Amino acid sequence: MVQAAVGGGAPVMATRIEQVGQALPERRPELDAIRMLVVFGLIFFHSALVFATDDDYYVKNSETTQVIMILAGFAVVWAMPVLFLISGLGSWYSLRRRGAAGFVKERLLRLGVPLVFATLVLNPLPQWLRLRSADPGYDESYLAFLPHFYDVHVELAEFPFLLQGEHFETGHLWFVVLLLAFSLMLAFLFRVLAADRLRPVTDRLAQATFRVRGAILLPALPLALLCAFAGLEEDYAGWHRWAYLVFFAAGCALAADDRVRTAMRRAAVPAGRLGGVLFALSGPGFAVADEPFTEMTALGMATRAFFGAAGWCLVVAILGHLDRRRAARAVGRTPDPLSSGRHRVYAYLGAAVLPVYVLHQPVVVAVAYFVVGWNAPIPVEYAVIVIISLAVTLSVYELLVRRTRVTRFLLGMRVNTPDRPPRPGTSPRSR
Repeated sequence: MVQAAVGGGAPVMATRIEQVGQALPERRPELDAIRMLVVFGLIFFHSALVFATDDDYYVKNSETTQVIMILAGFAVVWAMPVLFLISGLGSWYSLRRRGAAGFVKERLLRLGVPLVFATLVLNPLPQWLRLRSADPGYDESYLAFLPHFYDVHVELAEFPFLLQGEHFETGHLWFVVLLLAFSLMLAFLFRVLAADRLRPVTDRLAQATFRVRGAILLPALPLALLCAFAGLEEDYAGWHRWAYLVFFAAGCALAADDRVRTAMRRAAVPAGRLGGVLFALSGPGFAVADEPFTEMTALGMATRAFFGAAGWCLVVAILGHLDRRRAARAVGRTPDPLSSGRHRVYAYLGAAVLPVYVLHQPVVVAVAYFVVGWNAPIPVEYAVIVIISLAVTLSVYELLVRRTRVTRFLLGMRVNTPDRPPRPGTSPRSR
């Protein structure tokens, strides 16, 4: 392994030869598809928050409805958790292929650069529009507002969100902050802990997960406890920030041993049923409790525990079912004359995931700022915000991002790699 070759040139040479000679892991297109679904779905989700009664979104419509938050609950319980799990899987493959140092460099370029760029250039706009929307008398220009946004201080207690300020925020880029922090933590462990020490432990865990029925559902317990005692955080899609680390680590485990994948596939049906029951049990608490995200009452803690456990069960169910369906389709597969066209669309959208994620929220907020003043029903305004936001986000990506090396670099894309379908048998790209 790479960390065993730190001492000299010859071992590094041997490590590189060994890694190149290893069979590349099978690509799992269903994971890329769900990643695209979640990221593009955020445009629909954040557009809906404009009309939510109980959410403090940047721009609010004068007419709101509680239905939005009820429907949102069905998404937040699994969407971002599954995105972190898929990111963990891709990170593990990337780490094994590049080694700790190469992985850290790749993560800083692919995540750190767009994080800094978007925080400085894109994130001030939603905050400025929030002030203008909340106070019709607020007349400070955007340029005059920028120094207030950049007025920050360091708060170690908010790690990894170290920069804090009255108007400063990472906004929707909290996902990038956490993913970068988790990746650096993973690289540190990979570098410090010897692989020959880790392998027996991970092998026993994978074997137990494979052999013991229901063992794949055990991570629901620490998630339930974490959510119950640490609370939930509205700023991070309704989950506690460190709960996402469990999903990220699970993705690493899924990549490291196929027995975990088999166990997930086998548990898909019972996990889905259990997850549905647990999520239903959390519903009354969110509706009745005064502060269900934070209050330390029996009701509040039970509500959060049910929610955390439901999230893990539903992620297992979704990924297990997708894997089972893919395996079933692989049997007796016939050539598809339209496959090349679909692959081109698939590759185009797959490459757009990170730029779309970075770009979408400032666009949604800006569009909503002008639409909420209309005298139109909620469905009409919502449809207009979604359609225009989708069109503008994809247009900015196509015309201003993907066509030049500089903008590709700033938005975390590979500078020299064209967007094309992956070759059969290639490993998943790192997320």
